[in-house]
Amino acid sequence: MADHPWQVFRLPELAAKVAGTEPRFFEFLRVPTLSCAIYRLPAGARDMQAPHLEDEVYFVIEGRARLRTGDQQHEVGPGTVLYVRATSEHSFFDIEEDLTLVVIFGATRPLGG
Repeated sequence: MADHPWQVFRLPELAAKVAGTEPRFFEFLRVPTLSCAIYRLPAGARDMQAPHLEDEVYFVIEGRARLRTGDQQHEVGPGTVLYVRATSEHSFFDIEEDLTLVVIFGATRPLGG
Protein backbone atom coordinates (compact mmCIF):
# COMPACT_ATOMS: atom_id res chain seq x y z
CA MET A 1 0.00 0.00 0.00
CA ALA A 2 2.98 2.36 0.54
CA ASP A 3 5.48 2.43 -2.34
CA HIS A 4 7.04 5.79 -1.41
CA PRO A 5 9.23 6.69 1.59
CA TRP A 6 6.59 9.28 2.60
CA GLN A 7 2.95 10.05 1.88
CA VAL A 8 0.54 12.88 2.61
CA PHE A 9 -3.05 12.32 3.68
CA ARG A 10 -5.75 14.98 4.12
CA LEU A 11 -8.46 14.51 6.76
CA PRO A 12 -11.34 15.83 4.61
CA GLU A 13 -10.49 13.30 1.87
CA LEU A 14 -10.16 10.46 4.37
CA ALA A 15 -13.41 11.42 6.12
CA ALA A 16 -15.22 11.28 2.78
CA LYS A 17 -14.22 7.60 2.51
CA VAL A 18 -16.24 6.76 5.64
CA ALA A 19 -19.21 9.12 5.22
CA GLY A 20 -22.70 7.72 5.55
CA THR A 21 -25.19 6.37 8.04
CA GLU A 22 -23.46 3.05 8.78
CA PRO A 23 -20.24 2.37 10.73
CA ARG A 24 -17.31 2.43 8.28
CA PHE A 25 -13.60 1.67 8.46
CA PHE A 26 -11.07 2.59 5.74
CA GLU A 27 -7.41 1.60 5.97
CA PHE A 28 -5.30 4.20 4.16
CA LEU A 29 -1.79 3.04 5.03
CA ARG A 30 -0.16 -0.34 5.64
CA VAL A 31 3.58 -0.85 6.02
CA PRO A 32 5.46 -3.63 7.86
CA THR A 33 5.61 -1.72 11.17
CA LEU A 34 2.16 -0.10 11.34
CA SER A 35 -1.14 0.56 9.66
CA CYS A 36 -3.48 3.57 9.75
CA ALA A 37 -7.19 3.88 9.17
CA ILE A 38 -10.09 6.23 9.57
CA TYR A 39 -13.08 4.90 11.49
CA ARG A 40 -16.55 6.42 11.70
CA LEU A 41 -19.39 5.47 14.02
CA PRO A 42 -22.61 7.47 13.48
CA ALA A 43 -24.54 8.69 16.52
CA GLY A 44 -26.39 5.78 18.10
CA ALA A 45 -24.32 3.15 16.26
CA ARG A 46 -22.98 0.04 17.93
CA ASP A 47 -19.22 -0.58 17.86
CA MET A 48 -18.74 -4.26 17.02
CA GLN A 49 -14.97 -4.55 17.25
CA ALA A 50 -13.17 -7.39 18.95
CA PRO A 51 -9.74 -7.27 20.63
CA HIS A 52 -6.86 -6.80 18.18
CA LEU A 53 -3.45 -8.45 18.05
CA GLU A 54 -1.83 -5.02 17.65
CA ASP A 55 -1.37 -2.10 20.02
CA GLU A 56 -3.66 0.69 18.92
CA VAL A 57 -3.82 4.49 19.17
CA TYR A 58 -7.05 6.40 18.46
CA PHE A 59 -7.16 10.12 17.74
CA VAL A 60 -10.69 11.54 17.95
CA ILE A 61 -11.29 13.98 15.09
CA GLU A 62 -14.95 14.73 15.82
CA GLY A 63 -17.87 13.47 17.83
CA ARG A 64 -18.59 12.45 21.40
CA ALA A 65 -18.85 9.00 22.95
CA ARG A 66 -17.50 6.80 25.71
CA LEU A 67 -14.81 4.13 25.43
CA ARG A 68 -15.06 1.00 27.54
CA THR A 69 -11.74 -0.70 28.28
CA GLY A 70 -12.17 -3.71 30.50
CA ASP A 71 -14.22 -2.45 33.46
CA GLN A 72 -13.28 1.24 32.96
CA GLN A 73 -15.11 3.92 30.96
CA HIS A 74 -13.67 7.08 29.44
CA GLU A 75 -15.35 10.15 27.93
CA VAL A 76 -13.96 10.94 24.47
CA GLY A 77 -14.31 13.97 22.23
CA PRO A 78 -12.39 15.97 19.64
CA GLY A 79 -8.68 16.02 20.39
CA THR A 80 -8.73 12.98 22.67
CA VAL A 81 -5.88 10.52 22.09
CA LEU A 82 -6.38 6.97 23.38
CA TYR A 83 -4.01 4.02 23.63
CA VAL A 84 -5.32 0.46 23.83
CA ARG A 85 -2.91 -2.43 24.42
CA ALA A 86 -3.03 -5.45 22.10
CA THR A 87 -5.72 -8.04 22.95
CA SER A 88 -7.53 -5.67 25.36
CA GLU A 89 -11.33 -5.73 25.32
CA HIS A 90 -12.59 -2.31 24.24
CA SER A 91 -15.48 -0.64 22.43
CA PHE A 92 -17.08 2.74 21.92
CA PHE A 93 -20.62 3.22 23.24
CA ASP A 94 -23.09 6.01 24.08
CA ILE A 95 -22.15 7.60 20.76
CA GLU A 96 -23.88 10.97 21.16
CA GLU A 97 -22.43 12.67 18.07
CA ASP A 98 -21.06 11.07 14.90
CA LEU A 99 -17.61 9.80 15.94
CA THR A 100 -14.67 9.98 13.52
CA LEU A 101 -11.28 8.65 14.57
CA VAL A 102 -7.85 8.15 13.06
CA VAL A 103 -6.64 4.71 14.14
CA ILE A 104 -2.97 3.69 14.21
CA PHE A 105 -2.11 0.02 14.70
CA GLY A 106 1.38 -1.10 15.71
CA ALA A 107 2.99 -4.17 14.18
CA THR A 108 1.49 -7.48 15.19
CA ARG A 109 3.43 -9.05 18.01
CA PRO A 110 4.49 -12.68 17.62
CA LEU A 111 2.25 -14.97 19.68
CA GLY A 112 3.81 -15.70 23.03
CA GLY A 113 6.22 -12.73 22.64
